[in-house]
Amino acid sequence: MNRDSNVYTIIYASVMVVLVAVVLAFTSESLRSFQKKNEDNDKRQQILRSINIQATPDKAETTYAELINEAFLVNEKGEKIEGDAFAADASKSFAEHKYPVFIANVNGKTKYIMVLQGTGLWGPLWGYIALDDDKNTVFGADFSHAGETPGLGAEITTHIFSSQFAGKKIFQNGEFKSIAIVKPGKSAIGQDYVDGISGGTITSQSVDKMIFDSLNGYAKFLTSQNQ
Repeated sequence: MNRDSNVYTIIYASVMVVLVAVVLAFTSESLRSFQKKNEDNDKRQQILRSINIQATPDKAETTYAELINEAFLVNEKGEKIEGDAFAADASKSFAEHKYPVFIANVNGKTKYIMVLQGTGLWGPLWGYIALDDDKNTVFGADFSHAGETPGLGAEITTHIFSSQFAGKKIFQNGEFKSIAIVKPGKSAIGQDYVDGISGGTITSQSVDKMIFDSLNGYAKFLTSQNQ
């Protein structure tokens, strides 16, 4: 075949595209189990951080198994339902009114961990918030994001931001109020609040909405457990 012909060029390019696609598909399939393991470990680390436990990737699975006693889904009525809480995709399960709950034992005390899911300035936001056994007082929290601005909105991942939530209450006089994110120096009437990120107003507002919307789905579960 004439290597200078258009036909040769087209055939050569087509063969190379197919070969590259096969190699990429094989590589992706080969690495899928490792990717899934890394994703699961990252999720365990985030859940553990919400109860103020730092675990390295190699220790995350063991530490999670030691501290997380139970995991299940609840519906908007606060009833336990069938499903895998750990495997649940928050954005999908929330849309179906299915809310993952993780129960931890920290120094002999029960902590209830709820999933947070929302949308930030540039992409998804998510996190975990742990409550004491009164199902009201925050024990710890952890936040993450897909693409918030470094040095601004991305600061929600820092301990400086998340540590503010400890001791705050999501119910006031038995009524669900959530926790407000306010501009530094400002306050919120009728509910507990924390300072937002300076220069990250939109992300702070998004976290505020995420916490309210997410925890509102758990309100019946938390109050029914209190009764």
